[in-house]
Amino acid sequence: MADPKAPAKTRTGDVARKPSARGDLDAFLNQVRSLQPASSGRGRLIFAMDATMSRQPTWDLALSLQSEMFSAVKEVGGLDVQLIYFRGFNECQASRWVGDPDALARLMRQVHCEGGHTQIRKVLSHARQENEKRKVNALIYVGDCMEENVDDLSQLAGELGLSGLPVFLFQEGREARAERAFKEIARLSRGAYCRFDAGSAGQLRELLAAVAVYATGGRKALENSKSGAAVRLLEQLR
Repeated sequence: MADPKAPAKTRTGDVARKPSARGDLDAFLNQVRSLQPASSGRGRLIFAMDATMSRQPTWDLALSLQSEMFSAVKEVGGLDVQLIYFRGFNECQASRWVGDPDALARLMRQVHCEGGHTQIRKVLSHARQENEKRKVNALIYVGDCMEENVDDLSQLAGELGLSGLPVFLFQEGREARAERAFKEIARLSRGAYCRFDAGSAGQLRELLAAVAVYATGGRKALENSKSGAAVRLLEQLR
């Protein structure tokens, strides 16, 4: 069996196979972690991250938070995850689908930042292809900027929305062009958008874990939570 930690190389242009109140957020996370999956099968979640050089100053923090999300996934259970990242010159790689979050956390810690432009189009196209083969419940994207044609990204986001695959975008920092694009992708895919920085690290950790629960239990898991944070997330998931 192939090592799930070893990503395959890519061809150029292709993906390889492989702010809320503190109390509300605490209540939301505690509630969703206690919920059982709403579906009988395993959920599937794609976790995508921008590994270009602009993220280097806060990369260690981001890896720590994302590793904790995988720990939350392990606690919930019933979820297969695929990691995809881009960096450098046309490098975009994806892991195998694995049910062991620890394996993905180990893989993620091996990734380092390299200079290059964003490749969000590849991420969305890859998610569409995976969803066509077998249902994917959610796509999480973590990044800080956007250097692509927003109309092309919007077209792909709309296709994901029609196929029932919401995109949850978490923006590091306050780059205005990225914010507009990320919000549009979230709207068209029927997903959600959230901005974070080093000062809101705890919020990101909790929301990432909540999305993982959503991927396993669907809207029902969120609807069972009465917190203000859950209500706001459901409003974006209309």
